[in-house]
Amino acid sequence: MVNKKSMFLPFFNSILIISIGRAVLSFPISAVESSIQVWPKPRAFSWPQPQATLLSSTFTISAPNQTHIHLSSAIKRYLNLIQTEHHIPLVPPVLNFTTSTPPLQTLLVFVSDLTAPLHHNVNESYTLTIPTRGPANLTAETVWGAMRGLETFSQLVWGDPLRVAVGLYIWDAPLFGHRGVMLDTSRNYYPVEDILRTIGAVSVNKMNVFHWHITDSHSFPLLVPSEPDLAAKGSYGPDMLYTPDDVNKIVQFGLDHGVRIIPEIDSPAHTGSWAEAYPDIVTFANMFWWPAGSKWEDRLASEPGTGHLNPLNPKTYQVLKRVISDVATLFPEPFYHAGADEIIPGCWKADPAIQSFLSNGGTLSQLLEIFVNSTFPYIVSLNRTVVYWEDVILDGNIKVPTTALPPEHAILQTWNNGHENTKKIVSSGYQVIVSSSDFYYLDCGHGDFLGNDSQYDQQTSDNSGNGGSWCGPFKTWQTIYNYDITYGLSEEEANLVLGGEVALWSEQADPAVLDARIWPRTSAMAETLWSGNRDETGKKRYAEATDRLNEWRCRMVRRGIGAEPIQPLWCIRNPGMCNTVQPFA
Repeated sequence: MVNKKSMFLPFFNSILIISIGRAVLSFPISAVESSIQVWPKPRAFSWPQPQATLLSSTFTISAPNQTHIHLSSAIKRYLNLIQTEHHIPLVPPVLNFTTSTPPLQTLLVFVSDLTAPLHHNVNESYTLTIPTRGPANLTAETVWGAMRGLETFSQLVWGDPLRVAVGLYIWDAPLFGHRGVMLDTSRNYYPVEDILRTIGAVSVNKMNVFHWHITDSHSFPLLVPSEPDLAAKGSYGPDMLYTPDDVNKIVQFGLDHGVRIIPEIDSPAHTGSWAEAYPDIVTFANMFWWPAGSKWEDRLASEPGTGHLNPLNPKTYQVLKRVISDVATLFPEPFYHAGADEIIPGCWKADPAIQSFLSNGGTLSQLLEIFVNSTFPYIVSLNRTVVYWEDVILDGNIKVPTTALPPEHAILQTWNNGHENTKKIVSSGYQVIVSSSDFYYLDCGHGDFLGNDSQYDQQTSDNSGNGGSWCGPFKTWQTIYNYDITYGLSEEEANLVLGGEVALWSEQADPAVLDARIWPRTSAMAETLWSGNRDETGKKRYAEATDRLNEWRCRMVRRGIGAEPIQPLWCIRNPGMCNTVQPFA
């Protein structure tokens, strides 16, 4: 991260900002924040005398003597946005608007390193100075930091005619290098334009990862050049798959917006769709998931959609390695997500070859280790760092020893037991991505999708305790905002936390509800991973964040992102009247 060491940054000789680790101390001589806000909240913001002037009708953004295809794309995009958005704040800003100073004519962009690739931990810091006279200046170490600064500048422009905040200084950088959204496109299909819109929304929230859970037991929508039958037979149809051209479009769109596209090809579990093309490498595909009369521990899957790759069949690795190779070619991103979650004992134990292996003294954990030892080194040989779900070392029944996954080449993504599992992972020396289902799962609280679920046949209760879903209740934006992903960790352990991802699993989501399921709840995580969830005194700032998130949600909607409301408009126009002064807990 860019803020590992102390930084001392002047603001016109009137502010001193000290950044140490993930803490920022600012000492402005006369800093006042007005109702013009930026989301996520900048790390250091000084506006001694809140004022604004007109934005020139011939306003330009220029990066003198700097040529970079993705920077040029971002400048063009933001110039168009700034000139056409004409955002009207929900509450008129309190500031001094003057026409006595000339309109702002130019934003100059200066990037120190045009060669830094969009990889994890790239420097995303920037400084933005908008004086009362003369050009505004945006300086950044990298193109990706410049993109974050362009977004900030765009939020400081509003009205018709266009006004811009002046006399201010911002220094900004993320607390965590990994800030993402995971989308499952196997259970339900999302057209490319929906994925692109989501990536664009990720970018404007200053997040930098789109984790694409492409395949699962339900469908295989990715057209892999060396294994075309997987999609031809395993997708929902020829109009519901992603071609190499689609992938390239998504990857390039991500680069233009400063968003990494991390592919996930989940295996060895969650692979029932592979059986449409290769039934001989998948155990018990397309079987009823929980046979009548059997115990839960004897189920074949944790939800409808059975099938695991068979680690004892050599053909499994012939097919899988071709898939891995092609995916690594399609996605230049250095992280490759290999899944390895929710291996169900019953699905493997039902296979005759595996039964023989077990009867000769083998174990299911040894079976997984065979699979990992046959795939992990190959992925690493392609210059990839391998991301696995936490289950690969933490599952109660089937897991590999940590010696099978050297921490220098493996990252674990946690989703169970909140802080407890994060602690277990970092204590084992692994870097971790936090996706706690108790806080970051966006699909929770909408009930279950089973067709004959008797838990809903009640006359005295609606099962509201968990919303009818295993991970309920619904995760409110406040729940997400207040989650501290390094809680209970030592400083050394906290340094192993790369960041976090919200997750939208798609059993009950598709394009019709995509935007509202993700936004603005994900904006809450975006701010906490960018600048934290506490004010300068260390107090949680969810109360004052409410008005800012209302404003930001409104702006997102006007940008074409279908974010759901968090309050009635009445609350916004009557500040403080929708708060509570009584503690609920």
